[in-house]
Amino acid sequence: MIYHTIRLTLRPDAPADKVEAALDSLRNQGRVIPEVVSFVVGRDVGGAYTWGATFVLKDLDGYWAYLKHPAHRHTDEIGLPLVENFVSFDVTDDEDPEIAEKIAALHRRRYEEDPRSRGSCPTSPSYTGSSAPGPHGN
Repeated sequence: MIYHTIRLTLRPDAPADKVEAALDSLRNQGRVIPEVVSFVVGRDVGGAYTWGATFVLKDLDGYWAYLKHPAHRHTDEIGLPLVENFVSFDVTDDEDPEIAEKIAALHRRRYEEDPRSRGSCPTSPSYTGSSAPGPHGN
């Protein structure tokens, strides 16, 4: 299993209605993407971020399907422009010693196949983790 987690803080000037739409869109990903085994979206407790989400995926094929799903793309398009700080990371029980590189390769492949997905990423240097394009991520 792969537990794909994001943590974020929104810009102080982010309109409340757009924030709620973005959070609803995150929740919708968990409901409509068939490869999501389970999920949680809610307040991030005990850290420097205000919101978080975790999506449980069975394997790399499921991770790829999640990344390419239109519901995921929609969330990126409406939510990422509202983000001030963002980090993503993955926790897995997969024993493959190359799993981290394989996950990073999925994100690179997504950015290569869909350049618009890279364009919706936060431009803040605080965007780090497994899904971040460029020098901060993969």
